[in-house]
Amino acid sequence: MAATALPLRHPAMLLATWFGSGLLPKAPGTWGSLAAIPFAWVIAHLFGSVALVPAALGIFLVGWWASDRVSQASGIKDPGLIVIDEVAGQWLTLAAAPPGLVAWGLGFLLFRAADIAKPWPASWADRSVPGGLGVMLDDLLAALYSGAALLALRYWGVIDG
Repeated sequence: MAATALPLRHPAMLLATWFGSGLLPKAPGTWGSLAAIPFAWVIAHLFGSVALVPAALGIFLVGWWASDRVSQASGIKDPGLIVIDEVAGQWLTLAAAPPGLVAWGLGFLLFRAADIAKPWPASWADRSVPGGLGVMLDDLLAALYSGAALLALRYWGVIDG
């Protein structure tokens, strides 16, 4: 876990760690993705799955600020405790998933795989884009792959929707 000069109660730290989920031991990105799902379920339940797209873009903008602030305070380009990027990516991925445990579980797994593998241009963004924008952008780009995979699985009838 990366040290930071910001206390958890600081708004940037609270949001960047997605209410502390990024501080859990081992695999903070996985914890952040899991912590994103209940929020995504509420958004999709109240407004439909398509509402996860503007929600992801909104959290992307908030995350850009929060990630930049926490990165600067810690002196680390992309501290592992920042997981708001996983929240944005998970929400964007789940926008392509039909409602249901199997589809959402698959969306979770596909996003984690894409986030870890970082296919181009996510790998480029991870290496080359500085600050909070770079922290957030690679996960949003990875989500395009996992979302596209979910749409293909729906098209081929592998998952209902």
